[in-house]
Amino acid sequence: MNRFAFGIGWRIVSIVVLTGAMVTLYLHQSALFWLVPLFVLLGTLCVNLYQYVTGLNRKLTRFLESVRYSDFSVAFRADSSFGPSFRNLNDQFNEVLDAFRQARAEKEANLHYVNTIVQHVSVGLLTFDAAGQVELVNQTALRLLGIYRLRTLSDLSATHPDLADLLRSATSASAPVLYQTGTDGELSIRCTAVRLRGRLVTVASLQNIRTELQQRELEAWQNLTKVLRHEIMNSITPIVSLAGTMRDIVETDLALPVAHDRQLTESVNDLRDALSTIEQRGAGIMQFVDAYRHFTAIPQPVFADVRVDQLLRHVTQLAQPHAQRHQITITTTSPNLAIRADESQIEMVLLNLLKNAVESLENTPSPAIQLEASGEGPNVIIRVTDNGPGIEPEALEQIFIPFYTTKKTGSGIGLSLSRQIMQLHGGQLTAESEPGLGSTFSLVF
Repeated sequence: MNRFAFGIGWRIVSIVVLTGAMVTLYLHQSALFWLVPLFVLLGTLCVNLYQYVTGLNRKLTRFLESVRYSDFSVAFRADSSFGPSFRNLNDQFNEVLDAFRQARAEKEANLHYVNTIVQHVSVGLLTFDAAGQVELVNQTALRLLGIYRLRTLSDLSATHPDLADLLRSATSASAPVLYQTGTDGELSIRCTAVRLRGRLVTVASLQNIRTELQQRELEAWQNLTKVLRHEIMNSITPIVSLAGTMRDIVETDLALPVAHDRQLTESVNDLRDALSTIEQRGAGIMQFVDAYRHFTAIPQPVFADVRVDQLLRHVTQLAQPHAQRHQITITTTSPNLAIRADESQIEMVLLNLLKNAVESLENTPSPAIQLEASGEGPNVIIRVTDNGPGIEPEALEQIFIPFYTTKKTGSGIGLSLSRQIMQLHGGQLTAESEPGLGSTFSLVF
């Protein structure tokens, strides 16, 4: 501070001396030509004194403005000409700005961290204010809603007309609301309202529960199948074995002694036939139950990149012998469509769907089957469409239930098995049908 006072002092003394010299020269009317350079020097000293005195205010103003506008790139030079106290002041300014820089960097890092978590979670999240302006939405929410971006709730009117009103009406105290997004999605929506700095912001979570419900349903059917298979096999095996043993006894031990008695011979023959029937039907039941072992023992898929167009051509070639009189057409929206899947398992699903389509077209005058693949947003969808009689609404709700079938010779396991394979692939198998207009089965990857 002494150096600062000294700087002010010598400047003031210089100004006084120059002023006195100019007055003296003017009064004595001698060497007047010195008045001009002395006046310029006096003005320079005055300006320098002003800048010297106001330098601290300018630095303080720069510091406060940098804080106000969050411009923490400013740095204050440690000017030693003002003395150590001003150097310390500059250092304090720099330390404070560095602390602000660190705080902003940590805030941005935390914001990036939270945003990464929000985008990573498998639950759809979106926040919106009282005016319906969407402030945050993650990719999961966009995928569940089948849209690319969402700025306001009114943007939902084109694809989901009722969803905007549903989100606005949902409250924190209300139970989760179910919303149908189409044939392959059922969302559970829960909303929570928070007040941020006087603004009411609603946080909504969206979760597709259909996949979870189907998985639980599948596990329940699998467990039931295991129990039934175990109990039936334990019961039917000794029956088949005893029936075979009794039939052998009848054929060997009772054949000769009753040869002279016609009535007894007929009774023995009837007994032999009955035992043979029991043995055959029992063996058939054992084979039938054993066939359902595949329903509970599907191997995990071995994933690889699969070209969709090549997959459809190969499946068509495999299905052609069973569909000689049916016209099967293949349509793909892009030649470069690819999926990550177990090719053999997906072929099995498509062949099963084609087989069902062929069987449904038995009495159709101009039977046709269309295999179509398209990329829709983040999904690749393969559709199998026929122009058959369609499926009745009450049957459409049950066709994926294990053992349910509308065919006289069907086992009711094909569609259940196909849906299970698609679930192992992280996808969906859905069905749409109108009686008299045909059916469409969609594999959604």
